[in-house]
Amino acid sequence: MPPVEAPLTSPHELVRPWRRATIVASLVAAIELVLLLGAAAFMLAKPVSHAIQRHAAAAAFTPAPVVPKAVVKKVAKIRHAQKVAAAVQPKVARTHLHIAVMNGNGRHGAAAAAAARLQHLGYKVASTGNAKRQDYATSVVMYRPGFAAEGRRLAHDLGIKVVGPVDGVRRAAMHGGQLAVILGA
Repeated sequence: MPPVEAPLTSPHELVRPWRRATIVASLVAAIELVLLLGAAAFMLAKPVSHAIQRHAAAAAFTPAPVVPKAVVKKVAKIRHAQKVAAAVQPKVARTHLHIAVMNGNGRHGAAAAAAARLQHLGYKVASTGNAKRQDYATSVVMYRPGFAAEGRRLAHDLGIKVVGPVDGVRRAAMHGGQLAVILGA
């Protein structure tokens, strides 16, 4: 029988089986890697959880630090003073209070803008002007004796956190006002 002549295969046909084999082998390796990582996580989870439990138990049974009695008494006094101060309600209506507004931040028109806001809230503005200093870091509400509750209410209305008795402001500068607002930065 004469030999059968077969046509020569192209170079692309010789490469294709290797390409397919490489892709299949890569997929199998990726699946094996995922399975190995899952097994490692499963094996490490139990010892790690036991270590976390031991640490939490040790932290839970550690005695609390001892606070000196003087500190406890001082905190109790402060809390009591805050409760007493909060219990005092304003006796004078907003419409009967006169406020002196002073610009302590150096921005032009800040006192006038604050005065307009106060009038919108129902307060009467006794005066507007500049404070002695123009470097106040924060706004301050100050009250004359007997108007502490009203001063706290005004500070709450304006969102000001610093409230205290009149200090460093002459009575004449308040123009008969019971409260003063010094605007800071």
